[in-house]
Amino acid sequence: MKQLFIISFIALLIISCDSKKYEDHVEADVYYTCSMDPQVMELKPGKCPICKMPLTPVKKSSNGSKDELQLSEQQVQLGNITVDTISSGMIGDKMILTATLNTDQMKTTSVSARVMGRIDKLYFRNVGDFVKKGDRIFDIYSEELNNAKQEYQLTLEKKKTLDNSIIDFDQLVRSAKTKLQLWGLSESQIKELETNNKISNHTSFYSPASGYITSLDALEGQYIMEGGTVLRLADLSTLWAEAQVYVSQLAQVDPQSVAEVQFPDFPGKSAKGRIDFVNPEINPETRITLLRVSIPNAGNQLKPGMSAYILLKAKQHQSLTLPTDAVIQESKGATVWLQTGKNTFRSKMVEIGMEDNGRIEIRNGLKPGDIVVISGAYLLNSEYIFKKGTNPMEGHDMSNM
Repeated sequence: MKQLFIISFIALLIISCDSKKYEDHVEADVYYTCSMDPQVMELKPGKCPICKMPLTPVKKSSNGSKDELQLSEQQVQLGNITVDTISSGMIGDKMILTATLNTDQMKTTSVSARVMGRIDKLYFRNVGDFVKKGDRIFDIYSEELNNAKQEYQLTLEKKKTLDNSIIDFDQLVRSAKTKLQLWGLSESQIKELETNNKISNHTSFYSPASGYITSLDALEGQYIMEGGTVLRLADLSTLWAEAQVYVSQLAQVDPQSVAEVQFPDFPGKSAKGRIDFVNPEINPETRITLLRVSIPNAGNQLKPGMSAYILLKAKQHQSLTLPTDAVIQESKGATVWLQTGKNTFRSKMVEIGMEDNGRIEIRNGLKPGDIVVISGAYLLNSEYIFKKGTNPMEGHDMSNM
């Protein structure tokens, strides 16, 4: 009986020790994750339930910030995450802006109906058709215009018959002619009314300018009101190259400088022009404004909607610089990832300046000696969003920049 009691006591002691070891293991400051599937986080070692690879131990940070991101050694290697110490260097010479070619709005023409009526014939039916100045565009049936033409002819006939003996028909003729001119009839059309007694039910209207049709706003058989738009024309002999510029880059822009515009769709082709507009209003949410360069378009080879690069000359100066890929640029601003400890990283908002030869200027937010992630920044951003459920940009206050 005594021996049985001793055996039972020893068994309970062993079970208690094993339980204590398991509790110590569960409460240890370590979790296990998979380098291929970082969403897997276990309290004990084993294999990944997704890819079956051995789990990697990761030590929990006891004093780290909630905004920091900690990775395992394998995650750092697989993500090709490398860091470098930021230093000062020369940057400048030129600023490269990504732009889009758009129609020169100063060279667009809206062809409208000068009188109410029904459009019975359109001579151009396709967007993109080229219209020369003087080309017939449409024929319109208008009772009001036909009455005005008839009134002009009757006034001319009465002038010939009565010869201004009773009424000043010269004044009446001038008034009737002015009405026809205001409704868009040309001198040749009015001259034809003087020599031809037969009045056509339809009146033709001609293009006041040359250009490509950018929109057709009327159809054959459609009634149109006075002033209604029939079509719009664009002269593509000049185009606008428009680019978005951060507020931090405006100080480097010389409004009097000559800009060179290059076109990736036409390697080796470029055009030069001056900056003719910088939007004075800044978007408070994006801190971006619009810059515009007007360029010639010989032969109409360039088309609106094409991408372009605007190269602006700028003076070289000493500044902190980073590789362009190290900076994450979004509509809300720009951020980089700093290394705060071994395999530990934190997002930091920065104010950027010009770009030159694959490097970008850091105007504010960093200091010499900061260790910055220069490759793998976008992977860290994605990992943070996945683990924290929020964008690291949400934790930054732009007013403090």
